Amino acid sequence: MSESESEPASETASGPEPASGSVSAKPFHILLLADPGLPTRRVKSIRESFTARARQLIDGEVTVSAETRMLRIHPDATLDIDSVRKMEEDHADADAVIMLTEIPRHTHGYPLISEIFPEQNVAIVSCPTLGAWATKRRIQKVFTGSLLRLLPPGTGPDPEEYDQRWSRWQSTERGEALGLFAHTITGGPRTVLGMVLGNDPLRTVPKLSSALAAGAATGAFGIFYSSIWQMADALSPLRLVVVGLAAMITMIVWLIIRDGLWDRPRNRSLTTVVTLYNGSTAITLLVCILMLYLALVVVIFLAGLVIIDAEYLASVISSEVSVLNYLNIAWFSAGMGVFAGAIGSSFDSGVDLRRLTHGQRERQREYTESA
Repeated sequence: MSESESEPASETASGPEPASGSVSAKPFHILLLADPGLPTRRVKSIRESFTARARQLIDGEVTVSAETRMLRIHPDATLDIDSVRKMEEDHADADAVIMLTEIPRHTHGYPLISEIFPEQNVAIVSCPTLGAWATKRRIQKVFTGSLLRLLPPGTGPDPEEYDQRWSRWQSTERGEALGLFAHTITGGPRTVLGMVLGNDPLRTVPKLSSALAAGAATGAFGIFYSSIWQMADALSPLRLVVVGLAAMITMIVWLIIRDGLWDRPRNRSLTTVVTLYNGSTAITLLVCILMLYLALVVVIFLAGLVIIDAEYLASVISSEVSVLNYLNIAWFSAGMGVFAGAIGSSFDSGVDLRRLTHGQRERQREYTESA
């Protein structure tokens, strides 16, 4: 399934004037390709502004097409650059192709934001490496800097005007390819957070509906058993926090083990990338389980306010009652519920599981030996 958009060049007098030093006035077609999901949404968000910028930099008729496609990789986890050109067979007139992929790029200890291949007129930009809070302005600058480096030298503005302070361009080991590398210290965490956002943790929470149901059923006992009220009142705030953390970690470990979400490197060269995969998986699950936990706390808290009489609760715990007592009961009961939901819980379908993590989704890109 793909969706295509094309915007013809403006012929009105109000359009932006071509910048000095622009390339020759021949028809110029830019093809934007994006992986499904977050990359596609980001391309759509900047397409109009990027088109306007391209028309300022390139003289003549300019068209920009955008399509949703999936970048393929070889079994050794290397990108299949030729597949990008095959993707634009319907756009044989494309002068430049920019692909935004959700694959995290990492080479020799440095996160790789963008890589251009002048011989193929192709640029591949890594969406996760841009970070979780990649603004439209940042994405457009990376696209523009990549596009200018695909143009013949000296025919456009200086590409360095669009470079980020926290990144640098340098040659890669792939022939004439040129890569935009992020800083090692900040690039790694930024990439992991970008991968977490690409996993759509908020959309993953509903896929744990079976665990939520089990947790709610068990947590409801906390509303009706006075011994749980007494224990929640006796525990210190620190111990209540530890109970919650222990419950969430138990559920995360169980889901990773049961559903095989932990990736192992097939060779030593992929160790760093697989570490990024596993880190993003753990954080994604943490966000999902935290949302699940907080939802249980809210539900049990509201139910407790309705069901538990304040005078009766005061007689049980032998102290004055405040909203904090109800919150402690809800927190402790939710912890019991998450423990119960962890054991035997799983995702609601195999399709959801295959879409949860980068490692699982990346396997769908690989060519098999028979392909």
